[in-house]
Amino acid sequence: MDIENTPSAPSAVTHRPTKPGTVYRSRIKAEPPSEPPPERDTLPKNFLLRVKELGPKVAMRKKRLGLWQEYTWNDVYEHVSNFCLGLVSLGLKQGETVGIIGENDPEMYWAQTAAHCARAYSCAIFGDATPPDLVFALTETDSTFLVAHDQEQVDKALEIKDKIPQVRRVIYWNDRGLWNYNDPWLTSFSEIEALGKEYKMQHPGLFETLINETQPSDAIILSMTSGTTSLPKFAMITNHQLAYGSAMNFPYMQVNNEDNWLSFSPMAWLTEQAFGYTPHLVYGMQVNFPEGPMTVPNDLREIAPAALLFASRVWENLASQVRFRLNDSTWINRKLFDWFMPVAYAIIDREDNNQSIPPHMRLLRSIGETAVFEPLRDKLGLVRARNVLTAGAMLSPDVLRFFRAIGVELRQLYASTETYGTIHIPGDVRLGTVGVLVPGVEIKIADDQEILVRTPSQFAGYYKAPDKTGEAIDEEGWYHTGDAGHFDESGHLIYLERVKDLIELSSGQSFSPQYIEGRLKFSPYIQDIMTIGGFDMPYVTAIVVINFDNVARWAEKQNIAFTTMVDLSQRPEVAALIQADMQRVNASIPDFSRVRKFVVLHKAFDADEGELTRTRKLKRRTLLTKYGDILEAMYGDRDAVDMRAEVKYRDGRTSMVETKLNVNVV
Repeated sequence: MDIENTPSAPSAVTHRPTKPGTVYRSRIKAEPPSEPPPERDTLPKNFLLRVKELGPKVAMRKKRLGLWQEYTWNDVYEHVSNFCLGLVSLGLKQGETVGIIGENDPEMYWAQTAAHCARAYSCAIFGDATPPDLVFALTETDSTFLVAHDQEQVDKALEIKDKIPQVRRVIYWNDRGLWNYNDPWLTSFSEIEALGKEYKMQHPGLFETLINETQPSDAIILSMTSGTTSLPKFAMITNHQLAYGSAMNFPYMQVNNEDNWLSFSPMAWLTEQAFGYTPHLVYGMQVNFPEGPMTVPNDLREIAPAALLFASRVWENLASQVRFRLNDSTWINRKLFDWFMPVAYAIIDREDNNQSIPPHMRLLRSIGETAVFEPLRDKLGLVRARNVLTAGAMLSPDVLRFFRAIGVELRQLYASTETYGTIHIPGDVRLGTVGVLVPGVEIKIADDQEILVRTPSQFAGYYKAPDKTGEAIDEEGWYHTGDAGHFDESGHLIYLERVKDLIELSSGQSFSPQYIEGRLKFSPYIQDIMTIGGFDMPYVTAIVVINFDNVARWAEKQNIAFTTMVDLSQRPEVAALIQADMQRVNASIPDFSRVRKFVVLHKAFDADEGELTRTRKLKRRTLLTKYGDILEAMYGDRDAVDMRAEVKYRDGRTSMVETKLNVNVV
């Protein structure tokens, strides 16, 4: 890895001063990619090239009513061109915004591509956004059209209609339940396509002309930041950021037009845009849309994609489910797993230490592959998985190690809405790291440990927020991530925590809450956890949310009676179950950072209550304020704390109850 001292350069007055630190560049002996040639320097141009190159081949599939419906590139061209020109005929102009809300579907891809071809912005909005969330997104982005999935999203739009007067039309693609809606503000997706088809006949060649006018510098996506500490901002993502970023990363991904991608992570999350949507247009990768959230496991197995991206929380849940279901499996399956997993783990350890693998271990791993690991991967839909990625919150090394043991090289990447960062490359996945620099990306580790990133593949700024842009990008072009980290001797980036979230105890020693939380969430019984400490606190404590389904099944097998999550969460047997996991993790971390006390919460953390972001990250400040009474109990040597809680019974009834949450000592 090349290292140099930070150079001095003229500062731009609109940007913050830079920070002193050490600059790191890629250790890979290759030049940064060249700029894409003019005929493919934007995503719309790449779309047109893929249509010409792959016309009759499958571009995407959608599971509908249990059957996979295929769309060729020629089919997609008709949908995109007609929808684009339909919007243009209704007055869509360059620089306007098309908001899109709903689950991932072909229509979402078509609507977004259509907007980009018209040199308009697209803004994907999380499908579980509340009406106030929707008002915020549409208002902040000046959206003039809203493309909505179904009746649920249309109802949200109608509820806030008087608060979004700039939205000229709401366009829905799933008309189920909407047949009796007569509001002229509402239009179906197919009606817009029909308008566009007619407009195309009146203006032959216009669609191709619009595409040829697109520029690399065009901002095409307004991507909402996570907003963990304040209201979200909207990063302006350009054609260049995505096209050049693809050129930087995909030499290490080996993507081709025969590969299948499962589009499951929300399009409002830019990582899905960068690693799913973009390579679909640039490399022709086939995209597959599951029928719905509940069918994902079965749809994943049917497609068996070569490439997929899940947030770290999904991989954590998947690992927990596998381990929990093994407990319910047959005796022989449990024994086979218990016999061969230690062998797989031992081989991983030897590989990481550059040690040779003895022949007898290779033989045992081969037997385990046939008897256990290949059937398990097939059950999970990962039998052909080659480019398997995770991003978002730091994923526990235990989870990475687990998937690697069963034959899935799960690769972590470090990036943000605003910029590309590091990525694990095939055959070089080091546990506890988030990958290496690829040519074209530089990272500076500032003297205060903050990670700063500089690359040509960077956002253009925050929409209508030049002051926030100046705070994020300094005078030398470094993007200030707000994250803390460092590089190891092999050139892998070790992510520690958000700088503001590193917690110093009264002893003066600091710990990383996210690291401890990631290790604990490897447990099949823990869904969420927030570790707590502070300058006036002598030890670490935690608030735990149990995985209700898994704990409930465990309780039933143990003949433990319960009625609701409130009831189950406070059973002493459950506390002992969680305590065992706490002790397991405590044994592997320094004494000062060990969890000493915990409370099992009576409910799950909820994004609608402001406790989580829409990407399921903890809003720590909100949680600390909301559950201040729990903190006082854990640090005040009390054995319980009274809480008022809403409970939901299995028959759907709800009621408010007073409950006592126990303080448990590890």
